[in-house]
This record gives sequence, C-alpha cells and structure tokens, in this order.
Amino acid sequence: MTATTDTATASAGPRPGRAASADPDPLDRRDGRDEIDGRDELDELEGLRTVPARHPWRWAAGAVALVLLIQFGHGLATNPGWDWPTFRAYFTADVIVTAVGRTLELTVYGTLLGFVLGAGVAALRLSRSAILQTIAWAYVWVFRSIPLIVQLVFWFNLSYLYKEFGFGIPFGPTFGEFRTIDVLSALGAAVLGLGLHQAAFAAEIIRGGILAVDAGQREAAAALGIPRWRQAWRIVLPQAMRGILPAAANEVISLLKGTSVVYVMAIGELFYQAQVVYGRTGRVVPLLMVATVWYVVLTTVLSIGQYYVERYFARGSERTPPPTPWQRLRAFTRSLPTRTAGGRS
Repeated sequence: MTATTDTATASAGPRPGRAASADPDPLDRRDGRDEIDGRDELDELEGLRTVPARHPWRWAAGAVALVLLIQFGHGLATNPGWDWPTFRAYFTADVIVTAVGRTLELTVYGTLLGFVLGAGVAALRLSRSAILQTIAWAYVWVFRSIPLIVQLVFWFNLSYLYKEFGFGIPFGPTFGEFRTIDVLSALGAAVLGLGLHQAAFAAEIIRGGILAVDAGQREAAAALGIPRWRQAWRIVLPQAMRGILPAAANEVISLLKGTSVVYVMAIGELFYQAQVVYGRTGRVVPLLMVATVWYVVLTTVLSIGQYYVERYFARGSERTPPPTPWQRLRAFTRSLPTRTAGGRS
C-alpha cells in the first residue's frame, strides 16, 4: 500500500526535468519565422530604387495653359486697343469713385432687405400652417420666375398703377394718404426691386440650411426643456450657418454684379457712369475695363470676407481650423532657408 501510494504521488506531481525538455510552443516558432521573413522583406525593399510617378499629360496640359496665359498677358500689354493711359486716367476719377460708392450702397441695402425678408419667408415655409406655407411658396415662385430687370422697371413705374397709398382699416376708412411718387424715388425703387428679388433666393438658402440640421438636435434640446426661441438661436442657427454661408455669399456677390442692371433707371452706379463716360469720349474698351477691374476688386474683398466668416462658424465642426492663406505664406517663407540648405547639402 505504501509503495503504491508513493508511485501515484510521484506520477501526479510535476517533474522539473520534463518542463525543460518539452518542445517549444508552436506560436513561438511561428513568431520567429515571421521575424525572419520580415527582415528578408526589409532587405529586399532597401535594395529597390524609388522612382517618382510621372504624369506627362498633366505637365503637357499645364504647359499649354501657361503658354496661353502668357500670350493673353502679352496681348494686354502690347495691343494699343486696350488704351491703358485712358484706363489709368479714369480708374480713380471722381465720377467713377462716386459710382463705386453708389454700387456698394445698392448692394448693402439690397442685401439687408433681401435677407431680412428672406428669413421671414423661410419661417413661413417652415411653419405648420398650410396657408402661410402656400403664400411663402407663391412668393418664391413668382419672384424667382420674373427677370430682375423686369421687376426693376415695374417698381420704377409703380406710381403709374397706384398714384396714392393710404393706411387705415382694410376695406374701410383710411387715416392718411401719400403720393407714391413722393416716397418712392428711383433709388428707392431700385432697392425695393433688388431686395424683393434677393429675398426669394435668400429664403430658400435659409430654409435649406435649417433643414440640414439633424432633427435630433432639436429633439434633444426639447427634452432638456430649452425654450423654442433659444433652440433656434443657440442650437439650430449656429449649425445651419455652415450650410447657409457659402450660398448666401454667392448671392451677395451676384447682387453686387446685378446692380449693373439698374442702369435702366438712370441711377449713377458703376456701369451706368462708365457708359456715360464712354458715350461722351468714345473710349469704350478702356471704360469697360475700368468697370471690370472695379467689379473684380469688390468681388475679391467680399470673397475674402466670406472665407473668414466661414472659418469662424466652422469652429464647431473642426477642432483645429486649417491655416489661412497668410499663415501658409508665412510658414512657406520661414521654411525657405531650411529647404535651400537641404538642397545644397
């Protein structure tokens, strides 16, 4: 009995010598093979020669575009038909600078009126009232369908249709009347036409930006007991601005150029004054270039403002905003000495 018990105990216990003589784990053997294979692949890659990707057609297209651009610039500099002395004489003339101010005035007034009315029309289109939705839809449909020049001429001749306006009880007595021609001048008719036309497009831009915000944002705000006006002002609108701003800025730029249409109302904006001057001097091309360059300058200023406003409202979607063009230029200028030293070495 004692021998049997000792034998069972010895066979059941671990043997130190057996662990040392056991075969290695298969996983360890596989890891070793993978390490050897990885070293072989690295040795093969180090022996390869790196060849940059070549894009001959891309270079050819760039060269053709560059040649055409140089040819166009050469024509601008050497063709006497452009008449650059006349351009320099009238570019900063008092009559042109005053016309630029009038163009900016029409743009600012039309933008303010258009987006204020557009916000109201967008709110009506988003309302739950079928009547208000229909009225707002009809407004957008009508003013987007009629060309801007037709609307301006119509508002300019409004006094022909309604010689007097009064305020009072609808279909009842009036408390005061005034002549239409006394309160609606040519400038007022132009601002009214531009604003009403702009409001139709602004309404759709604002409505689209609001609908782009996830409905869960409003539901979460309502669940927290936030008032509706605060939901719209602090939660919905900041997120909607990221979708509204690009299209809204395009509309403002389009309105800036659209002010040239008010020449039919004999308002002294930029294009009208350019026409007056070249009608008197006969220098058509240089005066058109004066107007063109001024429009390009004003559009560029608006585009720069658009970039920084969009960057401001993109703070919630991007943790680190991308560098501005000025910051990229500064970084490139600072890296030039390092690049030059690296190239020499």
